Amino acid sequence: MNIVTVHNSYQVRGGEDEVFEAESALLEERGHKVARFTADNAGIPRMGRLRLLASTFWNRAARRALAALLEERRASVVHFHNTFPLLSPAVYRAARDAGAAVVQTLHNFRIVCPNGLLLRDGKVCQDCVGKSFAWPGVAHACYREGRPATAAVAGMMWSHRLLDTWSRDVDRYVVMSESARGVFTAGGLPPGKLAVKPNFVHPDPGPRDGPGSYVLFSGRLSEEKGLKVLIEAWKKLNAKAHLRVLGDGPLAGWLAQQVNDCSSIEWHGWLPREQALEAVKGACLLAAPSVCYEGCPLTVLEAFAAGVPVAASRIGSLTEIVEHGRTGLLAAAGDSEDLAAMLDRALADPAHTAAMGRQARLEFEAHYTAAANYEQLMRIYEAARRHA
Repeated sequence: MNIVTVHNSYQVRGGEDEVFEAESALLEERGHKVARFTADNAGIPRMGRLRLLASTFWNRAARRALAALLEERRASVVHFHNTFPLLSPAVYRAARDAGAAVVQTLHNFRIVCPNGLLLRDGKVCQDCVGKSFAWPGVAHACYREGRPATAAVAGMMWSHRLLDTWSRDVDRYVVMSESARGVFTAGGLPPGKLAVKPNFVHPDPGPRDGPGSYVLFSGRLSEEKGLKVLIEAWKKLNAKAHLRVLGDGPLAGWLAQQVNDCSSIEWHGWLPREQALEAVKGACLLAAPSVCYEGCPLTVLEAFAAGVPVAASRIGSLTEIVEHGRTGLLAAAGDSEDLAAMLDRALADPAHTAAMGRQARLEFEAHYTAAANYEQLMRIYEAARRHA
């Protein structure tokens, strides 16, 4: 196939950016001709507010540029990852006008929630799901803690719901889990257009050689990732092992103070992917204590690929990925006592923890390889082409 992949990258690189690159590369490896059409949020600080607002609602320039690329490439499928805020839903129309099948991966919940996380005040919130206008999000200033900014996003959501963009202009949506499918169905997307396909890890880093010696957290240092819950839980364990933290983010200053106060916590910042994978292989357990609904976290899949079990929150897609007692342990989201108990259990029984790691590797081989992902993606593309 001739395929165009589309992505609006983030100012701080994250999992969505990595998935866009990995999936585009996978398609090329399998013989497809792939052209990438991108925008970069790094340019936002140089834009005026009115220009940014206009781009968020309907970016005519992006539509024209994509239309020109599609005329040149004669693509049969256009696969969108993120269009917010610079590309806008206008790019769907360019793909539709070119006669291509339109596929959209929903990495977050932006279509039904202004902040994209289904999270408010540290707890899951679905107040805006299913509403024609996301007025609760505006009232609580859920996007960037500002009512005007939230109103702009809610207005974009409302206008394209009114225009029937989400139902008419997309042939197939890719969601990461059954729980996400439920949320988007409740939010008004056509159930028949929602296909569940998780993320994948490629190339395969291979399983670790032996048992690890520390607990690892790898990801954005932010409230929704549950870092504060993890540190609180860790302090209850009285330094039975070491906790290593990889990443950066809004809580970096707070974490630096915790490291100063607790000798069993180490913080290494962001590491290149190869070094980060080596850190995963050296862990006995990965902690994924998110308090929000996740998509399909690459850090969890990378742990499985390395044969490392995961201590995760009992929430959303994490309950579908991690099987309690077999590939990892589940604790109540936001509950440091319960998380401490799960960590203590894993550290106290290294044989069982290692056995869970072996099962995690088998789970990776069954569901999260490039080969498995490619087969699923091709089925989605074919279904989208039949519908287009």
